[in-house]
Amino acid sequence: MSSSTSTTHARTTASGTPHAVRPPTWDVRALLPGQWDAFYTAVLDAFHESEPAGATALWRRLAEPERCVAVRDGADLVGTAGIFSFRMSVPGGHLVPTAGVTMVGVRSTHRRRGILSDLMRHQLESLQRQGEPLAVLTASEAPIYERFGYGAAARQLSLDIQSRRISLRTPAEPAGAPPLTLALEDPYEALEITEEIYARQVPTRPGMLARAPGWEHLPLLDPPATRAGARPLECVVARIDGRPVGYARYTVSVAWSAANTAEGTVRVRDVEATDPRAYAALWRFLLDTDLTSRVVAPNRPVDDALLHLVSDVRRCAPTVLDSLYVRVVDAPIALTARSYAAPLDLVLDLEDALAPWNRGRWRLTGDASGAVCARTYDAPDLGLDAGALGSAYLGGTTLTELAAAGRVREHTPGALAAATTAFASPAAPWLPHGFCRSLLPRL
Repeated sequence: MSSSTSTTHARTTASGTPHAVRPPTWDVRALLPGQWDAFYTAVLDAFHESEPAGATALWRRLAEPERCVAVRDGADLVGTAGIFSFRMSVPGGHLVPTAGVTMVGVRSTHRRRGILSDLMRHQLESLQRQGEPLAVLTASEAPIYERFGYGAAARQLSLDIQSRRISLRTPAEPAGAPPLTLALEDPYEALEITEEIYARQVPTRPGMLARAPGWEHLPLLDPPATRAGARPLECVVARIDGRPVGYARYTVSVAWSAANTAEGTVRVRDVEATDPRAYAALWRFLLDTDLTSRVVAPNRPVDDALLHLVSDVRRCAPTVLDSLYVRVVDAPIALTARSYAAPLDLVLDLEDALAPWNRGRWRLTGDASGAVCARTYDAPDLGLDAGALGSAYLGGTTLTELAAAGRVREHTPGALAAATTAFASPAAPWLPHGFCRSLLPRL
């Protein structure tokens, strides 16, 4: 990557009018050989974190130093930003090249001096040159990245279940159905099985990341120092007629009350299944764990089937939080990469303060089989900014709700309703695991 000082600071809008982009204050440069340790230390310092050796070793294997940039003030490294090369599922089940923005930090002594803005601008322009249509991140603080054109596109459901106070409805078993069995297996020895099940789920839900080699070890990180008294990570595999169809990974900690009553907690790391019977059976297993009265699942999709299996959802204390933020780097490529739930033909008037190449009017024509997006000078049907487009892109945030917040403007009557229907996804977008800051799963 080149330094941001070599970037052209005069852009041209769709109409041909020059548009000035604020020149950078800081020199953003790619890492040189031998600078990774200092870079990684600066990242941990920015987040006031330290990591056990196992996590650090995995981070080293997964990191892409050639996609990391830094800002220095003299000899001091004061700003960092990195990228992971992902493929993300979008509506229609396609896997689209996506930049996973990570390790973004600024030293506390250098905050509010423009370093973050220069890092993000440099990164965005580099991605556009390299042809990556999308960037995603998880935000340590929600308000930070909206000003850089990122929109909250996926949410996560957090559950804290009083397992002794609910029952579970299970799908009816068809007559003559093959037997379903559950077996405890070593998480590492079962890794090939669990990854195959995970890979089958990726195209079914927008926001999921196809795990490249090495990333399958992320859900297995289990340093003793982070267990807070829990046993090591455990895994249960569901099979129907001997064929693996689901799994759950979890930890168990047991505490005893003054009355000598066990009040243990099951902490769910992940549950995946390709069969409804298996999914229900895995949750029944987790909820019925001996010596426990609580099941905590901090990251589930907002449309999780579990909500329709439990007898009393109020005993699950569901909480919805923001999760994945999406930045449309190249609008025509990104809009063409996904499919649409209903036929549409409309002109979008897109505002994008940091990506002038996106700014202007785009005619989007598409349906369930694909789409075409091209420049146009026709009158707009809808107007929106880059952040709103990012929020709506995966189908989890509707254009109608964004319009109610003043983020989308309808110029042609009926266009908003038609676009909302077309942009919808049958499954809510969801990011099963993070990739920013510490790689340790946050339970």
